[in-house]
Amino acid sequence: MFGGFGPIVLGIIYFVLSKTINELSLDGSEALLGIVSTYLLAFVQAGVSVFNQIEHWSVPKSLFCHFGSLYAVYVFFYVVNSWIPFEWGVIGIFTAIFIVTYFIIWFTVYFVVKSTKKKLNSALG
Repeated sequence: MFGGFGPIVLGIIYFVLSKTINELSLDGSEALLGIVSTYLLAFVQAGVSVFNQIEHWSVPKSLFCHFGSLYAVYVFFYVVNSWIPFEWGVIGIFTAIFIVTYFIIWFTVYFVVKSTKKKLNSALG
């Protein structure tokens, strides 16, 4: 029950890294840090959804807070775990990928919710 998906996600990350980095080796502290980090990332991911539920906030404000919180936490943990090196070029590439992925997911969710809302309203009216 406590194991969750943290170790599985970590295993996938380390598998990908082992295919891209020659002679990747891990010690126990790195594995532990990775597992704890994946749990904390999941916790933050679930927690920052509260920004989208604050009704008196505008969409841009909640989007900015949600995006900024996720981005900061992801960059922090990726660098701390050496999943990406602390190099500005690499962080720039990560940032570009993060932005594109974030907004693809955001617009997908936005349009699905909007479509569902429209269908429900037409069924009621």
